[in-house]
Amino acid sequence: MTEPAPIQKVSIIASKGSLEGIYPALIMANGARMEGIDVNLFFTFFGMDAIHKARHEQVKVASVGNPGLHLATWLGGFPGVSSLITAQLAKKMEALDIPPIPEFVEMIADSGAGIYACKASVELFGLSKDDLVDHLTDVITVGEFYELSAGAQIIFT
Repeated sequence: MTEPAPIQKVSIIASKGSLEGIYPALIMANGARMEGIDVNLFFTFFGMDAIHKARHEQVKVASVGNPGLHLATWLGGFPGVSSLITAQLAKKMEALDIPPIPEFVEMIADSGAGIYACKASVELFGLSKDDLVDHLTDVITVGEFYELSAGAQIIFT
C-alpha cells in the first residue's frame, strides 16, 4: 500500500465574522505554515472583519443561536452578553498565548502566507483596499483564488 502524499498547499476560506468563525481559519493557516505548507487565506463576506482595519479589533463571539455556548445560548440575545463571553474567551486565549486577530493576521502574513480579500465582497460592502490591513496581499476574484489554489487542499471555515 502506498503512503499518501503529504499536503503541500492549502487554501483556506474564512466567511464568518465572529470570533469562532475567524480563529479556526487563522489557527489552521498558522499550523500549516509551521509545518512548511504553503497557505493562501481568502476572506469573504463577514470573514473580512478579520482584515478590516476598523473592525478587526472588535470581533465578538456570536452569542445568538450558537449551540456551542450550551446554557449561555438562552442569554445570547440580551445586551452585553456577547461582549462578556468574548472578554472571557479573550482572557483564556491570552493565557494560552493565542494572539488577538490583528496580530495573528500579521504573524501569518509575515510567515509567507497569502492574505486575500474577495473582490465581490469588497465591492458589495463598499470597501476599498485602503480599508483593509496593510498585510493584505491583494483583492482578488473567486476565479483568481481558484487559480492560486491549483493543487491545494481547500478548507472552508
